[in-house]
Amino acid sequence: MIDTHRRSVARKQDEAIRLSEQKSKEYAKIAGFNNKIQAATRQMNSSKSATTINNKLKEINRNHESISKLEKKIVELERKIVKKNKELQAEKSKLDKEELKENKKLQQQQSKLQNEQVKALNTVNRTLLEHSNAIDALNELPEEITVLFFASNPRDQGQLGLDEEVRSIKEMIAKSRHRDVIKLESCWAVRPGDILQNINEYQPTIVHFSGHGSDNDELVLMDNNSNTKLVSMASIVHAMSVANESLRLVFFNTCHSHNQASNVIEHIECAIGMNTSITDNAAQVFSAQFYSSLGFGLSVEKSFNQAKAALMLEGISEENTPALFVKAGSNASEVCIVAE
Repeated sequence: MIDTHRRSVARKQDEAIRLSEQKSKEYAKIAGFNNKIQAATRQMNSSKSATTINNKLKEINRNHESISKLEKKIVELERKIVKKNKELQAEKSKLDKEELKENKKLQQQQSKLQNEQVKALNTVNRTLLEHSNAIDALNELPEEITVLFFASNPRDQGQLGLDEEVRSIKEMIAKSRHRDVIKLESCWAVRPGDILQNINEYQPTIVHFSGHGSDNDELVLMDNNSNTKLVSMASIVHAMSVANESLRLVFFNTCHSHNQASNVIEHIECAIGMNTSITDNAAQVFSAQFYSSLGFGLSVEKSFNQAKAALMLEGISEENTPALFVKAGSNASEVCIVAE
């Protein structure tokens, strides 16, 4: 069902884009007719021939009629765009509900698994002397970590494939060695008030922001009308500084987030930001490989470098866009989020 809704969302996004492109073409045609009107007007004003003046007046009138027809067509296109955006938002709402159901199901499964692990550990503790090797093996298992994925895609911004990014990350984590200890929680249509609420609820080890960023170091979230809400760099940095004690890495998978990442490491061990804008495809490939590498117990530095290598292997020439920052006194090559 989720895949069906995702395909529907993608299809409606494509339809909305095509309508907008068609509208732009009509505006371009209007500009062309206006140029013809200006040229004809100049020729008419510079001519003393009654015949020429009369012909130019007719030409101007024809162009005005063409513009009028195009304007009516644009109005109809705008009506269709509004309707298509409403359909898109409705489909996204359905997708959010289905993903919420899936997340609840995954949480229930994880809770059941944890209960089973506790029972198994109690059994091992009761037979400590007879099963010392089994206890050692349990002690070597990595601790569970939570990746909190914040997704914000305001309807007045260019639409991003954030659902594809989440799906890619899930698939790559599922293929990693320590897949059972990495828990991915996704929060959609994020508003400023959602950040601390969800951090307090999930107590993440990694906070991941995905969406738009401004070239003024602002994070693009959503207001109550699902439109753009700009959040300053200082606000985000301060929010991360008062987050949970277990937070070790902040991943800004947003355009122009270099300064956000470089400032947040005053409070957080590691951060990743983007030196400039980054394409949808690059953002998906880079983040999916980064979490996969972490899932194999690699250091933050090596995971970051493998993610850059993944971009190069895919022929995506944006490997210099991501930037890794580490708190003073720390060494990224020694920082492992998932311990071996």
